[in-house]
Amino acid sequence: MKSLLTKLWKILHLPKSLQLFIMRFFQDQFLVGVTGIIFNAKNEVLLFKHIYRAHSWSLPGGYLKAGEHPIEGLEREIKEESGLVVSLDDSLKTRTDRGSARLDICYTGVIIGGDFVPTHEVSECGFFTIDNFPLLRKNQIFLIDQALKQRLLNGI
Repeated sequence: MKSLLTKLWKILHLPKSLQLFIMRFFQDQFLVGVTGIIFNAKNEVLLFKHIYRAHSWSLPGGYLKAGEHPIEGLEREIKEESGLVVSLDDSLKTRTDRGSARLDICYTGVIIGGDFVPTHEVSECGFFTIDNFPLLRKNQIFLIDQALKQRLLNGI
């Protein structure tokens, strides 16, 4: 039964807001999300232009599947949404949002390969310096700032 529902879910391609509503309606526990701050060799940050988000540019991320380790989930999400391959380092921050019943784990990492391919979720990607970020949510700017400070302390 569960695999039939999963196949139906993929076929319907429902808008992300409706997907989240349905997941929260049937799920009485927290959803677990993962977010990545991914750097290139120039210390620029990877951002995705998402098709379905109010702030179209944001950090890459998504939700974990059952039994999936957060690092595996984030690597999978980035690969699925963009074709890019990343290597993740450390967990930067974990936060909860009681209003949306979400636990979010943020990791830092680096790009190691792949070629960008637009998908039904991400139309563009780019690497940006702190001086030329597009409009981002404040909590994402905070996470990027923390990751940059951590890299400086580690001499990267």
